[in-house]
Amino acid sequence: MSVSPAEPTLLVIAKEPRPGRVKTRLTPTFTPREAAALAEAALADTLDVVARSPARRRVLVLDGSPGPWLPPGFEVVPQCAGGLDRRLAAAFAGCEGPSLLVGMDTPQVTPALLTVDFTEHDAWFGAARDGGFWALGLARPDPSRLLGVPMSTPTTGAAQRSRLAGLRIGDLPVLRDVDTPADARSVAAEAPGGRFAARLADITAVRR
Repeated sequence: MSVSPAEPTLLVIAKEPRPGRVKTRLTPTFTPREAAALAEAALADTLDVVARSPARRRVLVLDGSPGPWLPPGFEVVPQCAGGLDRRLAAAFAGCEGPSLLVGMDTPQVTPALLTVDFTEHDAWFGAARDGGFWALGLARPDPSRLLGVPMSTPTTGAAQRSRLAGLRIGDLPVLRDVDTPADARSVAAEAPGGRFAARLADITAVRR
């Protein structure tokens, strides 16, 4: 009889979707309030997918306070102070065993993408089209694999992947982050049935 691989801890790192604090690159095409509404929809879609994916723990690593968009079944832990590399490293430091981390910027993600098997892989990596990464999985969480990686640059993904040298890496599909209005339209088209696409359609309809 085959033995199923251990289900991983699924981590979502996110900011509370408050106007002026999230998705600032969507302005001025969208107002800060509209940008926050889109961020909330993206986060809600992501959390819903994580809730429907196999996991032994589901953890929201949050900058801010949880709201009605948070479904049941999640642990909420605050992000630590410091740069994004330190915050990601701290998220993994709180885990034991296989763990997969995603952000709130890819609402087109699906449970199939998050159902990863660490049996033959030490790490999983999901590159983003902007040069960053949308997912990182480690069979043995090691914060040093993230500390010092320059974040929010066109080469962040390549730098982070190089930190996985010596590990057996599984590559996830390349996804588009929602950073710009063009990204928002493309991602909504990829996942037309989600909250994000519906919220974008509502905002666009009001403007007509």
